[in-house]
Amino acid sequence: MNATDTRHEPMRIAGERVSTGRTLDVMNPFTGGRVATVPKAGIDDIRRALSTARRYKATLTRYERYRICYKAAELLRARTEELSDLISAECGIGKKDSRYEVGRACDVFVFAGNAALNDDGQVFSCDLTPHGKSRKVYTLREPLRGVISAITPFNHPLNQVAHKVAPSVATNNRMVLKPTEKTPLSALVLADVLYEAGLPPPMFSVVTGDPKEIADELLTNDDIELVTFTGGVPIGKYIAAKAVYKRQVLELGGNDPIIVMEDADIEEAATLAATGSYKNSGQRCTAVKRMLVHEKVADDFVARLVARTRAWTYGDPMNDKLEMGTVIDEEAARGFEAKVNAAVAGGAQLLVGNERRGAVYSPTVLDHVDPAMDVVRTETFGPVSPVIRFKDIDDAIRISNGTAYGLSSAVCTNRLDYITRFVAELEVGTVNVREVPGYRLELTPFGGIKDSGLGYKEGVQEAMKSFTNIKTYSLPW
Repeated sequence: MNATDTRHEPMRIAGERVSTGRTLDVMNPFTGGRVATVPKAGIDDIRRALSTARRYKATLTRYERYRICYKAAELLRARTEELSDLISAECGIGKKDSRYEVGRACDVFVFAGNAALNDDGQVFSCDLTPHGKSRKVYTLREPLRGVISAITPFNHPLNQVAHKVAPSVATNNRMVLKPTEKTPLSALVLADVLYEAGLPPPMFSVVTGDPKEIADELLTNDDIELVTFTGGVPIGKYIAAKAVYKRQVLELGGNDPIIVMEDADIEEAATLAATGSYKNSGQRCTAVKRMLVHEKVADDFVARLVARTRAWTYGDPMNDKLEMGTVIDEEAARGFEAKVNAAVAGGAQLLVGNERRGAVYSPTVLDHVDPAMDVVRTETFGPVSPVIRFKDIDDAIRISNGTAYGLSSAVCTNRLDYITRFVAELEVGTVNVREVPGYRLELTPFGGIKDSGLGYKEGVQEAMKSFTNIKTYSLPW
């Protein structure tokens, strides 16, 4: 689609295209123009979607689930440019990043399709103790009795949804999704793709609306058995308190460090730092948000980081020659600008960046940042590179663990003793050696601790575990 096109996109409730007479605007962060309108759902719309899903009994075989996931991946890949344009139009990330996101979403469905074919049962012999019997206990995984309620954020409007719905399809579950009102269009298109791939429509619905009006219904409705949410800490903690006695999978962001030791390849470290900080406009929970650098190599590292930052092109998301587009909106850009200004007022040195034009915010480097400054104490969800200098590995671990978050991390070193300590002592869900914090496969476990989540993991395999109940039975042989 063209970024200046405007259209109305109905909700998808069990395959039916539903409009409500009330609408929300989806805005282009770069142009400020309206991309589309979507329905503003009411409580009755949410209840209808959940009730329809709850009444449906999914009976897809493993092979049928596999085929649906694979077909969805094929359809997404065939529509890469269309979907890339849509993602860039609604959330402002550059074309290089939005194309990459479509590819990642394809991976999610391929992995989910493969996982659907795996036999997930176990067998336990019972004659293992003196009072045992000659029996065996078997396990099997069953879909949830109730509906999965899924809520997704703006920063990966296609891939975040894929991470929710693909494991749901692979486990024969039914899901009602509410994407953020800022970027709902990719989710609506994905619903159509899944229906075309053969998914029975009652297994997946997409509702749109104002969270202040409908969010509580998506947390408390009796038809819901599990709530899966990706987003900010305040909303995640609200969900944890509100969705009483419902299973919850909460992925709540991060404040991920890259730690550069004195023996590191500084060229490699600076490249990883810039890429990890600026890809997707820095709007990733696993983006590099703090750069902890040993004081012996800090000057060299900072010089290389500044050079890469100055070379990082940004602006119009639809210009695929640029490395970076915009952030989600002008309000977010103003927030980054304010955090950086506060850090400079507190003694940090601004070396490059902190330039804003609407939702366009430049890649920015701060040096001599104090760990207590807000720009690094809290999550700065944009293309800001704050450098904190440290003395030794004890200092690095203390600073890294000194925030409320614990999602992921990167360490740049070749010393096995350092690596061993980082893996053992960093309070995070992932430690990546000589790679960006966000590196992973869509298959592998992903998630954090502390304010980064409840410890339940995403990633296809772990999500499939969360989305099922284990039943055991025994037989006399």
